[in-house]
Amino acid sequence: MDEPLDAPPDAPLAAPLDDQAATAPTAVIATLDAAPGGSAHRCGYVAIVGRPNVGKSTLLNRLLGQKLAITSHKPQTTRHTILGVSTLAGGQILYVDTPGLHQRGGNALNRYLNRAARALLTDVDLVLLVVEALQFTDEDALALAEIAKAGTPTLVAVNKSDRVADKTRLLPFLRALSERHAFVSLVPVSALKGHQVEALEAEILAALPAGEPLFPPDQLTDRSERFLAAELLREQLMQRYGQELPYRTTVEIESFTLEPSGEARPKAEQPKAGPKTGRSTGTERAEEPRARIQALIWVERESQKAIIIGHRGEALKAAASQARLEMQKLFGRRVHLEVWVKVKDSWSSDEAALASLGYGEY
Repeated sequence: MDEPLDAPPDAPLAAPLDDQAATAPTAVIATLDAAPGGSAHRCGYVAIVGRPNVGKSTLLNRLLGQKLAITSHKPQTTRHTILGVSTLAGGQILYVDTPGLHQRGGNALNRYLNRAARALLTDVDLVLLVVEALQFTDEDALALAEIAKAGTPTLVAVNKSDRVADKTRLLPFLRALSERHAFVSLVPVSALKGHQVEALEAEILAALPAGEPLFPPDQLTDRSERFLAAELLREQLMQRYGQELPYRTTVEIESFTLEPSGEARPKAEQPKAGPKTGRSTGTERAEEPRARIQALIWVERESQKAIIIGHRGEALKAAASQARLEMQKLFGRRVHLEVWVKVKDSWSSDEAALASLGYGEY
């Protein structure tokens, strides 16, 4: 059951940082415990945790300044933990996006998603709990209970605060939320519009331990392009098909090879730098490789296969074409993508099938 959390505060919890446009969320940071001082370089792991569909992946992409995690309007889009590396002047933040903690569904895939989210809570330096402004559901309470059990310092990002027309309602919500747990701080943000994200980033960095960077400054993630290719194709399935069908599909990359890309292309045609290499966007050399990817979309029934393919293959062609463009943007190279659809009966309810499809590890 949703709880409004709008009890009036006894005293102001925080004050505005600066003047903002009327449409922007109130610039509020509620610091409940003093953040570590000093100017030492900081580095640490931050698990992004919360119920499904609160904007965790959108927030990760905003914090990184580049798309890494796939997003859609459907809950439980994230199925794997994904590391995003943010290198700043004062330190390096290692964000780990996690699947949404949820109560619905008891099949093998649902159990895997909850295990993956819980597993990291004791292995990180900081937890970033993402909740929706003016909403606190039973699944939010579940996420908070797991955090309390782990005992890891936790900061709250109150997302979608731009949707709150009356900003005075945020302070009572923050007060009520702060009474549930001893959070490091609470920061209202809008991951979609970028409001208060820099303030959130500063709070996160201040809460991390001193340490040297663990990754090169131009590295975005430790995930392979093979993994990211599967995710970008699955994103199109989440965005394009009906409410239930995407949850009965998964993507496996059968082959990922690099081959000479042919003639050189001018600078204007180059995609952006890849996630790990930080490659130049100058004229591509003739011998520079392009990615040739063969992907399988697995479904559970023949009827689902027909829906994915569509009339004369038009639906599948559209999804694959957009996925290919997204891959080129992220990888910084040309991509040739071939996609097939196959049936694996009840894969989402079979632990062995899940492991064979890449769900065996977090």
